[in-house]
Amino acid sequence: MRLATHIAKHFREVHFGGNWTGTSFKEIMEGITYEQATTKVQDLNTILTLVFHVNYYVAAVLKVFQGEALNAKDELSFDHPQITSQAEWEVFLAKVWKDAEQFADEVAKLPDDCFDQDFTDKKYGSYYRNIHGIIEHTHYHIGQISLIKKLLLKR
Repeated sequence: MRLATHIAKHFREVHFGGNWTGTSFKEIMEGITYEQATTKVQDLNTILTLVFHVNYYVAAVLKVFQGEALNAKDELSFDHPQITSQAEWEVFLAKVWKDAEQFADEVAKLPDDCFDQDFTDKKYGSYYRNIHGIIEHTHYHIGQISLIKKLLLKR
Protein backbone atom coordinates (compact mmCIF):
# COMPACT_ATOMS: atom_id res chain seq x y z
CA MET A 1 0.00 0.00 0.00
CA ARG A 2 1.26 3.50 -0.84
CA LEU A 3 2.19 5.87 1.99
CA ALA A 4 -0.49 8.35 0.88
CA THR A 5 -3.11 5.62 1.12
CA HIS A 6 -1.98 4.71 4.66
CA ILE A 7 -2.07 8.31 5.82
CA ALA A 8 -5.50 8.90 4.25
CA LYS A 9 -6.77 5.77 6.00
CA HIS A 10 -5.36 7.00 9.32
CA PHE A 11 -7.11 10.34 8.86
CA ARG A 12 -10.41 8.66 7.95
CA GLU A 13 -10.20 6.39 10.99
CA VAL A 14 -9.83 9.24 13.48
CA HIS A 15 -12.91 10.84 11.95
CA PHE A 16 -15.09 7.83 11.19
CA GLY A 17 -13.82 4.87 13.21
CA GLY A 18 -11.64 1.82 12.97
CA ASN A 19 -8.50 3.22 14.59
CA TRP A 20 -6.64 1.48 17.38
CA THR A 21 -7.97 3.89 20.04
CA GLY A 22 -11.45 2.49 19.47
CA THR A 23 -13.10 5.90 19.16
CA SER A 24 -13.65 8.47 16.47
CA PHE A 25 -14.76 12.05 16.05
CA LYS A 26 -18.09 11.08 14.50
CA GLU A 27 -18.82 8.46 17.19
CA ILE A 28 -18.12 10.97 19.98
CA MET A 29 -20.45 13.48 18.31
CA GLU A 30 -23.37 11.05 18.07
CA GLY A 31 -26.38 12.23 20.03
CA ILE A 32 -25.02 15.68 20.84
CA THR A 33 -27.78 18.23 20.37
CA TYR A 34 -27.22 21.83 19.37
CA GLU A 35 -28.20 22.86 22.91
CA GLN A 36 -25.47 20.64 24.35
CA ALA A 37 -22.98 21.76 21.70
CA THR A 38 -23.50 25.40 22.60
CA THR A 39 -23.64 24.99 26.39
CA LYS A 40 -20.67 26.33 28.32
CA VAL A 41 -19.31 24.04 31.05
CA GLN A 42 -17.28 25.99 33.57
CA ASP A 43 -14.42 27.73 31.75
CA LEU A 44 -14.08 25.07 29.05
CA ASN A 45 -14.68 25.65 25.36
CA THR A 46 -18.06 24.54 24.10
CA ILE A 47 -18.33 21.43 21.95
CA LEU A 48 -19.30 23.68 19.04
CA THR A 49 -16.13 25.71 19.51
CA LEU A 50 -13.96 22.59 19.56
CA VAL A 51 -15.61 21.01 16.52
CA PHE A 52 -15.22 24.25 14.57
CA HIS A 53 -11.59 24.55 15.71
CA VAL A 54 -10.69 21.03 14.54
CA ASN A 55 -12.46 21.49 11.21
CA TYR A 56 -10.93 24.94 10.68
CA TYR A 57 -7.53 23.36 9.99
CA VAL A 58 -8.97 20.47 7.99
CA ALA A 59 -10.83 22.93 5.74
CA ALA A 60 -7.80 25.22 5.37
CA VAL A 61 -5.45 22.41 4.34
CA LEU A 62 -8.12 20.88 2.10
CA LYS A 63 -8.17 24.13 0.13
CA VAL A 64 -4.40 23.87 -0.35
CA PHE A 65 -4.83 20.33 -1.68
CA GLN A 66 -7.41 21.73 -4.09
CA GLY A 67 -4.97 24.33 -5.43
CA GLU A 68 -5.74 27.37 -3.30
CA ALA A 69 -3.33 29.32 -1.11
CA LEU A 70 -3.01 28.53 2.58
CA ASN A 71 -5.28 31.06 4.23
CA ALA A 72 -5.56 30.25 7.92
CA LYS A 73 -4.83 32.19 11.06
CA ASP A 74 -4.69 30.53 14.46
CA GLU A 75 -6.55 33.43 16.07
CA LEU A 76 -9.53 32.78 13.77
CA SER A 77 -9.71 29.06 14.50
CA PHE A 78 -12.17 29.53 17.37
CA ASP A 79 -14.48 32.03 15.61
CA HIS A 80 -17.37 29.69 14.90
CA PRO A 81 -20.74 30.65 13.47
CA GLN A 82 -23.74 31.04 15.73
CA ILE A 83 -25.80 27.86 15.85
CA THR A 84 -29.37 28.48 17.02
CA SER A 85 -31.23 25.33 15.98
CA GLN A 86 -30.84 21.59 15.60
CA ALA A 87 -31.15 22.00 11.83
CA GLU A 88 -28.22 24.45 11.74
CA TRP A 89 -26.19 22.09 13.93
CA GLU A 90 -26.86 19.17 11.60
CA VAL A 91 -25.88 21.24 8.53
CA PHE A 92 -22.70 22.30 10.31
CA LEU A 93 -21.81 18.70 11.20
CA ALA A 94 -22.56 17.53 7.66
CA LYS A 95 -19.98 20.05 6.42
CA VAL A 96 -17.44 18.77 8.96
CA TRP A 97 -17.89 15.16 7.79
CA LYS A 98 -17.87 16.18 4.11
CA ASP A 99 -14.65 18.17 4.59
CA ALA A 100 -13.08 15.17 6.33
CA GLU A 101 -14.03 12.80 3.50
CA GLN A 102 -12.69 15.21 0.89
CA PHE A 103 -9.50 15.74 2.89
CA ALA A 104 -8.86 12.00 3.05
CA ASP A 105 -9.59 11.66 -0.67
CA GLU A 106 -7.08 14.42 -1.46
CA VAL A 107 -4.41 12.92 0.80
CA ALA A 108 -4.80 9.58 -0.95
CA LYS A 109 -4.05 11.30 -4.28
CA LEU A 110 -0.77 12.83 -3.10
CA PRO A 111 2.42 11.40 -4.56
CA ASP A 112 4.43 9.54 -1.93
CA ASP A 113 7.48 11.70 -2.58
CA CYS A 114 5.70 14.87 -1.41
CA PHE A 115 5.58 13.95 2.27
CA ASP A 116 9.08 15.16 3.02
CA GLN A 117 8.59 18.37 1.04
CA ASP A 118 7.73 21.72 2.60
CA PHE A 119 4.02 22.36 3.04
CA THR A 120 3.44 25.69 1.25
CA ASP A 121 6.38 27.28 3.11
CA LYS A 122 9.42 25.94 4.94
CA LYS A 123 8.21 27.52 8.21
CA TYR A 124 5.25 25.09 8.28
CA GLY A 125 7.33 21.96 7.97
CA SER A 126 6.61 19.02 5.71
CA TYR A 127 3.39 17.65 4.28
CA TYR A 128 3.85 14.64 6.55
CA ARG A 129 4.16 16.81 9.67
CA ASN A 130 1.10 18.89 8.79
CA ILE A 131 -1.19 16.00 7.94
CA HIS A 132 -0.17 13.98 10.98
CA GLY A 133 -0.44 17.12 13.09
CA ILE A 134 -4.07 17.42 12.04
CA ILE A 135 -4.67 13.78 12.96
CA GLU A 136 -3.04 14.26 16.39
CA HIS A 137 -4.93 17.53 16.88
CA THR A 138 -8.20 15.74 16.17
CA HIS A 139 -7.43 12.97 18.69
CA TYR A 140 -6.59 15.59 21.31
CA HIS A 141 -9.82 17.51 20.88
CA ILE A 142 -12.11 14.48 20.65
CA GLY A 143 -10.79 13.59 24.09
CA GLN A 144 -11.85 17.02 25.33
CA ILE A 145 -15.24 16.74 23.62
CA SER A 146 -15.78 13.32 25.20
CA LEU A 147 -15.16 14.71 28.68
CA ILE A 148 -17.37 17.76 28.10
CA LYS A 149 -20.12 15.49 26.78
CA LYS A 150 -19.91 13.39 29.97
CA LEU A 151 -20.12 16.52 32.13
CA LEU A 152 -23.15 17.74 30.21
CA LEU A 153 -24.93 14.41 30.55
CA LYS A 154 -24.46 14.54 34.36
CA ARG A 155 -26.34 17.85 34.59
